Amino acid sequence: MGSESVLLGTVNYWLAAMLLLIGLHGMLTRRNLIKKLMAMNVMQVAVIMFFISLAMKTGATAPIELPGVTDVDAYINPLPHALMLTAIVVGVSTTGVALALLIRIYHHYGTLEEPEILERMHE
Repeated sequence: MGSESVLLGTVNYWLAAMLLLIGLHGMLTRRNLIKKLMAMNVMQVAVIMFFISLAMKTGATAPIELPGVTDVDAYINPLPHALMLTAIVVGVSTTGVALALLIRIYHHYGTLEEPEILERMHE
């Protein structure tokens, strides 16, 4: 049962690694720019999930001062959560700008397939 609990304790890290690899695969193998953007977002979710998993502490409470609790280890560190919230906002903004650029690219070149765009750029 000991190895089973170790596996269950690390499943969120394995899931984050798998999501990162799926996103990397999509970025490297897909030629459609929308699919590349979606793969980039999957990679972003993997990184955020990984950092939130690292910030988890069993038996700790929210970082709100409680009367009588003087042990710092009794609280969760709020910094990783705040950083990941910022990363989510930046990711949404980046995705919005990328979609706006993709619309402009589509209007100019008539496609979102990377090889066709590169071919038309050299004409």
